[in-house]
Amino acid sequence: MAKYSWLITLLLLYVVFFSYSTFFLAKEANQFPEDKWISDVSGLMPVKIKEIKKGKEEESFVSIIQEANDQDIPISIAGKRHSMGGHTYYHDAIILDMTSYNQILEFDPAKKRIRVQSGATWDDIQRFINPYGLAVKVMQSQNIFTIGGSLSVNAHGRDIRYGSLIDTVHSFRLLTADGEILTVSRNENAELFPLVIGGYGLFGVILDVELILTQDELYLMRNHSLQYDGYAEYFINEVKNNPDVRMHLARISTATDTFLTDMYVTDYTIPYTDASLVDFQELKEERFTWLTKFSLGLSRHFEWGRTLFWNAQKNFFLSQNETLITRNNVMRSESKFLEYESESNTDVLQEYFIPVENFTSYIDDLRELLSKEELNLVNITIRYVSKNEDAVLSYAKEDMFALVLLINQGFSNAEVEETQAVIRKMIDLTLDHDGSYYLPYMPYPTKKQMLRAYPRAEEFFKKKQEYDPSTRFINFFYERYGIDEPS
Repeated sequence: MAKYSWLITLLLLYVVFFSYSTFFLAKEANQFPEDKWISDVSGLMPVKIKEIKKGKEEESFVSIIQEANDQDIPISIAGKRHSMGGHTYYHDAIILDMTSYNQILEFDPAKKRIRVQSGATWDDIQRFINPYGLAVKVMQSQNIFTIGGSLSVNAHGRDIRYGSLIDTVHSFRLLTADGEILTVSRNENAELFPLVIGGYGLFGVILDVELILTQDELYLMRNHSLQYDGYAEYFINEVKNNPDVRMHLARISTATDTFLTDMYVTDYTIPYTDASLVDFQELKEERFTWLTKFSLGLSRHFEWGRTLFWNAQKNFFLSQNETLITRNNVMRSESKFLEYESESNTDVLQEYFIPVENFTSYIDDLRELLSKEELNLVNITIRYVSKNEDAVLSYAKEDMFALVLLINQGFSNAEVEETQAVIRKMIDLTLDHDGSYYLPYMPYPTKKQMLRAYPRAEEFFKKKQEYDPSTRFINFFYERYGIDEPS
C-alpha cells in the first residue's frame, strides 16, 4: 500500500482542488477571433495569415507553389505546430498544413525500410510496423509529431546509439520554390540533404521520406536515484560503455529543497530472460493523463506543488524498476499532458546541449544563476546525444547531454520580456560551457548568440538565398536570424 501513497495523495489533492478552475480553462491555444489568425502551441505569437491550405495529392502542392510564385505570396509549412517561435507560419502567408498528407507509401520489412508521406506521424509508423517486429531508430520522446516536422528540426530522442534523426534518413523528395520535385539523399542532390534536415522548412516542401528502421527489442527498465555530481561518471561507466544499455533518460529536480541536485535515471537494457517479445508487443495507450496534467498544474502555481510533483514522479519511476517493455512502447511516452490551456499563461520549452564532461560545473553555475532570477521552471528532462555534425545547423558538435526545460510564463509583454532576459542569460552560460541550444523554440536568443551556437549559420542562410532567391518559403525564424541585423 505504501508504494501507492503518491497516487493516493494526488487523488486527494485532485478532489480538493477540482474547483480551482485556472488549471482547466477552456481556451484553445490556436483559436483566435478570426479564422485567418494562427499561432503555435505556445499561443505567444499569433499572426494574421492569408489562408491555410491542405492537400492529399502532391499535384495540389505543386499548384499552390505555382500560384504563390505568380502572385508573389510567401509560403510557410506546418505540421503539428509544436515548434514554438513562428517556425511554421508567417504574416500574410499561405500555410501548407501537411497533416492530411499522411499515407504509408512503401514498406520493405526485409530491408527494414519504410517510405511515408511527410504528414504521417510517428504513431502512424509505429502502428504499421509493430506487427512485423520492427521499430523506429530515432524520434522525439512523444510520437505525435509529423515526420516532415521532425526532419525539419533534426529531432533526437532516448536512443543513445543512433544519435540525431539525420542518421536514420535514407532519402526524401523535396518540392522546391520553382515547383520542381527532387529526390534528395547522400548521393543525389546531396548538398540539400544536410540543409533540409534541420532546415526548418526554408528550402521547400518535404513530400515523402524513406526511413531506415531497426528491430523491435524487449528491454528491462532500471531506475535509481543519484546526485547530480555523480551523473556524468555514472553515464560514462554504466550507460555509454555498457553495450546492453540501448536507451536512457534522466530527470533533475526543480523542487525548492532539492533544486538541481537530486536526480533519478532510467536505463533500458537488453534483459537476460527467456521472456518473448510477442508477449509484450501490444502497443500501450496513454493512462493517467489527467493526473499528470493536474500535477503539472500544481507545479506551475505552487512551490509545494513542484516538490509534490517531483517526489511523486520519482517514486513512481523507482516503483517501476525491473519492468519489461518493448522498444516501441518506450517510444510511446505520454503526450496529452502537453496540452496545457490557460488564458493567462503558457508553457514554453528550452533545450540546452552540454558536453558530458562539463555537466557538473554547468549545473552548479546554472543553479547559482537561477537562484537570483524569477523563472517558473517546472521540469527538466535530460537525454544524451552523440556527436553528429552532418546537418549544417548541427547542435551536437560533440557528445552532449540535452537538458529540456519546461518553463511556464505569462502572455503579457512584460512577462515575455522577463522570460526572454533570463533565457538569454542561460544561453550565455550554456555557450560559456562549450554548449549549444536547440532552435525550434521561442526566438528569445539574440542573433549574436545564434551565430555563436551555430558557426555554420551564415553558410546556411547563404544557401537559402541561392536555392530560394525569391524567398518563397519563409517563417519568423528566418526573418529573425536570417535577415535581421545582430541584436
